[in-house]
Amino acid sequence: MLIQPVVLSGGSGTRLWPLSREKYPKQLLPLIGDDSLLQATVRRVEGIAGAELAPPMVVCGEEYRFVIAEQLRLLGKPGIIVLEPTGRNTAPALTLAALAAIKDEADPVLLVMPADHVILDIPAFQRVVGQGALLAADGAIVTFGITPDAPETGYGYIQSGAPFPGKATLTVPTPASLIARFVEKPDLSTAQAYLDEGSYLWNSGLFMMRASVWLAAINICRPDILVACQTAWDQGSADGEFVRVDKDAFAQCPADSIDYAVMERMAANASSLNAAAGALPPGVVIPLSAGWSDVGAWDALWQVLPKDDSGNVTQGDVLLHDCNNTLALSEGRLVACVGVSDLVVVETADAILVVHKDKTQDVKKIVDSLKQQGRVEGSIHRKVFRPWGSYDSVDAGERFQVKRIVVKPGGTLSLQMHHHRAEHWIVVSGTAKVTRGETTFLLSENESTFIPLGTTHRLENPGCVALEMIEVQSGSYLGEDDIVRFEDVYGR
Repeated sequence: MLIQPVVLSGGSGTRLWPLSREKYPKQLLPLIGDDSLLQATVRRVEGIAGAELAPPMVVCGEEYRFVIAEQLRLLGKPGIIVLEPTGRNTAPALTLAALAAIKDEADPVLLVMPADHVILDIPAFQRVVGQGALLAADGAIVTFGITPDAPETGYGYIQSGAPFPGKATLTVPTPASLIARFVEKPDLSTAQAYLDEGSYLWNSGLFMMRASVWLAAINICRPDILVACQTAWDQGSADGEFVRVDKDAFAQCPADSIDYAVMERMAANASSLNAAAGALPPGVVIPLSAGWSDVGAWDALWQVLPKDDSGNVTQGDVLLHDCNNTLALSEGRLVACVGVSDLVVVETADAILVVHKDKTQDVKKIVDSLKQQGRVEGSIHRKVFRPWGSYDSVDAGERFQVKRIVVKPGGTLSLQMHHHRAEHWIVVSGTAKVTRGETTFLLSENESTFIPLGTTHRLENPGCVALEMIEVQSGSYLGEDDIVRFEDVYGR
């Protein structure tokens, strides 16, 4: 059986600000362990019994393409990256993935996974996914409901219906059920009633189905989505591992989720499962107990991370005294907490968050305020990643800015020019190949050069180790939009 991992990498993770930003959201961050959440999602499918895995497929926005490609490269798992010109929610994203999966007349079982979830018990996850794959191969659309252990109000719920017979070849019978209904995030008393009743599961956002089955289902339920996606796909193009769909055609696609577009309609028809139900495939839910979390807010991250005897979680340069049930993270500076309980403290280079664990869902309101005020802290970090490496704005003032620039081996910045600023470059380590006007030369450690205002220039790293340098900009305007590009290997 061929399983095609499909990783849906949308969303901005605003409740995990200031670590998660619009231009570098939570799925790209190593919140638990050394892997980013996206990398951990790709890794966890390795070793599913009885399955052949296709290279991973990631559906994401255009602006994240280079970071995601680099993260897959570091895993040694280059795959297909389908680029959405604009976000249209998960149903169109999955439709594009299904179209990509069948392009060579294949019909794999799609394993659809959000990029930003955590699963701690990988063997349990793989066992249940293996069972779901057999049902999906037979034509069902399978989702996995998380066995609840608390009356959680932050998740949607799935109610299990009548038992689904499944395949006789299953070596371990699975408690698969027809989906009775989907329900939105409940209030506390309703959530407690769901927990007491016993047939309700948390909606995980994990799905399995054949590519052809999804395309048939979306055609029945939302033919407008399929037509728009098919047109955008047919008019698209491939660029290495990147697949670009047509921007104008995709802009006409309605936005909808997998649940609303298809799954809820299958649940409404679950009692009949006949031609009168519109020939929809059966919708099946399988319980999953594998240490799952959508890490939707800081309190959820605290719950899944290892704690000390007082319930505290620390990362980075942190000192605690007489603290309980506190999450304290530092990206650089020392964070010291004394005599506090149930707090979240997060330090980054340009912002510090202090919030009670009961109020972590409201962090998004701070992000909304930052956007309303036009402040960049809501959307980007001080350290900005580019396809060639990264830069960190370490200091700035009137008419000057200082950046720490890191260029990956083989990385090449665009051939460019600035109208309003000059630049001084100082090599800290590695070797820089500099194009300045009509001349090209090499700079080594402790050497420097000057790029006058209005001069065409390019920076490259011809070496096999990272190039680190300090750039001092001076001029009347220092914004990133003061760049005139003449050549760019990354197609920007």
